Amino acid sequence: MAYAEAKKFDADLIPIVDITTLRDGSDPARVAHALHRASQNLGFIYINGHGIPEAAIDAARACALRFFRSDPAQKAAVMVSPHHRGWLGRNGARMQDDAKADLKESFIWGRESAARVAADAHPLRGPNQWPDFVPGMQKASMEYFEKVHEVAQHLMRGFALGLGLDEGFFLRTAAAPLSRASYVYYPNQDEDLGEDQFGVGPHTDFGVLTVLCQDALGGLQVEDLNGDWVHAPPIAGALVVNVGDLLSRWTDGAYRSTPHRVVNNSGQERLSLVLAFDPDPGTMIDAREVYGGNYEPAEDAITCGDYLVWRFKKAFSYR
Repeated sequence: MAYAEAKKFDADLIPIVDITTLRDGSDPARVAHALHRASQNLGFIYINGHGIPEAAIDAARACALRFFRSDPAQKAAVMVSPHHRGWLGRNGARMQDDAKADLKESFIWGRESAARVAADAHPLRGPNQWPDFVPGMQKASMEYFEKVHEVAQHLMRGFALGLGLDEGFFLRTAAAPLSRASYVYYPNQDEDLGEDQFGVGPHTDFGVLTVLCQDALGGLQVEDLNGDWVHAPPIAGALVVNVGDLLSRWTDGAYRSTPHRVVNNSGQERLSLVLAFDPDPGTMIDAREVYGGNYEPAEDAITCGDYLVWRFKKAFSYR
């Protein structure tokens, strides 16, 4: 038996974009052009100049690893809730109906509910669950969440400018976003499990935008335009950003949501820090708002919240 194979990394497929001048406002147009071009290719981009301190990343990683290395009985105290908050154990997700369940474990959290937003206002919004056996996990996780969420908002401004829209277009209804973060833990994958077993199986991301902080081990693979799989290895100091299904739908397919998967054949445990950026649940995903009222998009308009509930129900066994 063997691992699923992939070709070597091709820098022409997944460009590196420094967003410093988008963040500080000194030259947002240049960054917006680069983001726009990359999003029309594979929709995967390495991001430098993101401004997240290494110490914040290290603190989040340390808490996450301590959590995942704990006894399953302890982790079960924060088992994933109906609001998609907490620990999702191995075999808890399946990306396609006929695929093997994923090997990964996840710990999911979101923005701490503001007083003006009822915790039960949407099925994917609810109280976070923090394990008392990992002191400091709440603080480190929320600090990382806020910093990476700010990066996502800068990127959404860049995408809007790249499309010739007002820079705040995608953030008009993002005061109470459905954004959520997750620590994703991949055990070493035994070769005997076969080439159809994955840490996370081939899938496209459900929401608007994903911001990924890999560790140094690698394992992420992206499907190119020919249907071949290509390694997307970690680059020191860089985040990986990819277009999700909702941003692709919002742009009527101009921005590409590309299948990807993870194979951890490193011989070690692998950890990723993931942010899924999504606006308020009532946000209408409608390409006519991008291209004009007379435009006829391929797919009907749908709210962000309704789409995510539908996709979550298909992917996660607990739902």
